[in-house]
Amino acid sequence: MANERDFTLRIITPDRTFYEGEVQMVEFNTTEGEIGVLKDHIPMTVLVSPGVLTITLEEETKTAALHAGFAEILGDRVTILAEIIEWPHEIDESRAEKAKARAEERLQLRAEDLDVKRAEISLRRAITRIQVTK
Repeated sequence: MANERDFTLRIITPDRTFYEGEVQMVEFNTTEGEIGVLKDHIPMTVLVSPGVLTITLEEETKTAALHAGFAEILGDRVTILAEIIEWPHEIDESRAEKAKARAEERLQLRAEDLDVKRAEISLRRAITRIQVTK
């Protein structure tokens, strides 16, 4: 049941509408840090960085692994265009653990041809997936 604190959240990926509905708050990571959005937030556009997305509804909280994208924040709605976002049940925790170990190993060995930024992003994505499944 919608109330005066609710606003519309829409999360879209290249292949599906991941979420669409009325929410009380949404929290996620941006390139500038964590952000929490309530109704009537100041308008802004932000770049999403890997982290846990938390959706607060009147009677429950949902989490997802949000990896990259853009968010448009307006007073009565938030739209997130996500490259990749996953509900906990969509994540293979064993695979995420293996990806984390590979990324940590790459970063520790620091091979000459290592793309450090890419390895760090892989590590953050794996950690996010693991956090969401816990």
